[in-house]
Amino acid sequence: MYSFDYIKPTSVADAAAKRAGNDDASYLAGGMTLIPTLKQRLAQPSALVDLGAIPDLKGISVANGVVTIGAMTCHADVAASADVRKHIPALADLAASIGDPQVRNRGTLGGSIANNDPSADYPAAIVGFNATVHTNTRTITADDFFKGLFETALEPGELVVKVSFPVPKRAAYAKFRNEASRYAVVGVMVAETAHGIRVAVTGAGACVFRMPDMEAALSKTFAPDAIKAIAVSADNLNTDLHATAEYRANLVNVMARRAVAAIA
Repeated sequence: MYSFDYIKPTSVADAAAKRAGNDDASYLAGGMTLIPTLKQRLAQPSALVDLGAIPDLKGISVANGVVTIGAMTCHADVAASADVRKHIPALADLAASIGDPQVRNRGTLGGSIANNDPSADYPAAIVGFNATVHTNTRTITADDFFKGLFETALEPGELVVKVSFPVPKRAAYAKFRNEASRYAVVGVMVAETAHGIRVAVTGAGACVFRMPDMEAALSKTFAPDAIKAIAVSADNLNTDLHATAEYRANLVNVMARRAVAAIA
């Protein structure tokens, strides 16, 4: 691990100020990706701005049909939240499926989506529920937030503060997981929102994406058989030691049908 300065602010404004003007500094949330990267000397930040002592970044609230979760809320708290379980059980189930107890008690919502690992679970929830990402400077819609492999719409120094999830009419998440890491080889969130059906896929491509053909079919007939014949192209999907692009293409359809079956 290379040497770096360690900074522990106690407010969002202080964190942003400490990060401003220092392009080589990094925010530290749960550290599930950053710390191993540092240990392997694959990153060399000049400073780490630890967000763990900022109370405004933690917590879960419900108001006007929206569940709002602070960026530094850990996966275990989302999974165990009575409010999340009541209003968006599919989100609680997704959080409970992440990693192992150690990861769930350290990893955070904000850290996960800011990192945008192609196999992360939360992006499927963000896009599936058409959530809004709030930063220290603006709000970003779900469809505009994720840009590509480990790439988001966040500007240098911009900090995720919270995420607002509109409560869906019904939803379910189905994941084919890597048994070692529990990352999604393919994960599919199907949600019926106030504005229609959304089908969001993670794990299959460079980052989360939607399936318009499935959304249209399910809008007409909400049943697994309605999307069974929809072929998913393997073009631009991931191939690695865990699965080929063709295998992932098949899994997208299978996981989508399982999610619909769980709802219907």
